[in-house]
Amino acid sequence: MLNNPEATAQALQLLRSGSPFQWYVIPMLAFVIYVYFNEIAKKNWKGIAAGLSLYMVHWFYEIMNALIQHFSGHALWTVPTGTAFLLLVGVGVELSLMFSISGLLFSKILPEDPKIKILGVNNRLLIAVVNAAFYSVFEIFLARTPAFVWVYPWWGAFPVFITVYIPFWVVSLYSFDWSPRTQKIVIGTLFGVNAAMLIVFAGILGWI
Repeated sequence: MLNNPEATAQALQLLRSGSPFQWYVIPMLAFVIYVYFNEIAKKNWKGIAAGLSLYMVHWFYEIMNALIQHFSGHALWTVPTGTAFLLLVGVGVELSLMFSISGLLFSKILPEDPKIKILGVNNRLLIAVVNAAFYSVFEIFLARTPAFVWVYPWWGAFPVFITVYIPFWVVSLYSFDWSPRTQKIVIGTLFGVNAAMLIVFAGILGWI
């Protein structure tokens, strides 16, 4: 039994359609570009790595969610309305732009020493878990709106917290301290995997 099976069909009708486009997307995109260019000017490569690594993980999960929809008939989460442009079945342009800078923004609150403990827990891990919990709780609100649907009754804040947001934030905040070479390898590999899947599954096969 599904919470809202109609949401899948609604999202697929909306998928990459230009009809709901709104001009506010343009200043949002400009803001994201400004944030990254500002950090590039400051040579804040560690913060940029935190931002890009989270964004690459975000895209990997969204592609997987879209593939689940293709093979099973329903994604775990979907966006049936309320977005100016639906990129994949579970993510609109607004959410994606938000995730594109989230890791960068939250890296600014990290203590300089990665080994410092807060309440007996490594600060990177604690902040990652707290951020994951906050985003999961916020999804409870989103799931109460028409714009975001948890399709399956067993899919909710706790599984999102464990399987989605903890990986998002652990990769992002730990990548802040990785060597530049490791940052480039991880981010570049994720980018390559995501790009290849989009080319094959969206562009060639039309599955997502």
